Amino acid sequence: MNMMNENDKMKKAYSASWKLMKAKMRVDKRIEDVEALESIEKSDVIIVRGQYDFIEQVFDSVGLPYTLISISQLDQFKLDPRQSLLINCPGIIEGNPEKTIDNIKSFVRNGGFLLTTDWSLRNVLEPVFPGYARYNDRPTGDECVRVEILDKENPFVRGVMDNPDLDDPVWWLEGSSYPIEIINKERIKVLIYSDELKERYGEGNVAIYFSYGEGTVFHMISHYYLQRAETRTKRHAKGAETFAQEKGITDKEIIDEMKDLNVAEAESAYSSAQFFANIMAEQKKRSLAKEKKEKKSKDD
Repeated sequence: MNMMNENDKMKKAYSASWKLMKAKMRVDKRIEDVEALESIEKSDVIIVRGQYDFIEQVFDSVGLPYTLISISQLDQFKLDPRQSLLINCPGIIEGNPEKTIDNIKSFVRNGGFLLTTDWSLRNVLEPVFPGYARYNDRPTGDECVRVEILDKENPFVRGVMDNPDLDDPVWWLEGSSYPIEIINKERIKVLIYSDELKERYGEGNVAIYFSYGEGTVFHMISHYYLQRAETRTKRHAKGAETFAQEKGITDKEIIDEMKDLNVAEAESAYSSAQFFANIMAEQKKRSLAKEKKEKKSKDD
């Protein structure tokens, strides 16, 4: 009898889908991206603890290193613009708010990558980058919505939905998630959108990003760490090996690890993992290129 709860199943889904994703990236000849992911060190990623989102659990599930800090440390923590700073929900700024805001803003301006989730929209993005986006004051229910990728050529979403005839991911909304209202429509790009979210809560933006100085700010509604998926179709209810086959992966070890999972769980974790891998790979490649440029400058 399968006694795994939803949370345990999603942890397993992340682990299996990460291996499936890397196998698919190799098939697609994305070797540079795979090498970038495999070269990530503990100092490359700074994760700020949250009460409701737990990005670090995804890192643990897929075996990626990171440094974990509390948000009260951000007023004095030395950030390197080659790093990625991931702030879990709710992101309520503690310690010295003015110094924390200045530290985050300077980090991004000089080339850092900032990722925030859900309530951090109001608690981080609004005070640090006013005039870009805000919470529309219409909290969601605990539910799932279908999503679509708007900018399919963007490297952040490469491979997330590479088979439009089959891929049918849904996005889990936490109870009281914060819909994203865009203020600066010229600067903000929408990567992932949901008509269902728009119809129910007035804004359909699921994942957005914008450039600030030399860096990038990325925000998504709800939580990065998915605690469950939703089975909507007959395909979703099939065993996860069906999803692996759809991706063209027949590795027995990977398929065996996907036992006890269905397509809905594998697809949700895979989409989330691929999305995140793209972000981490892009920032790591940028960091390596900057180091190479600095070394060449010194040698010259």
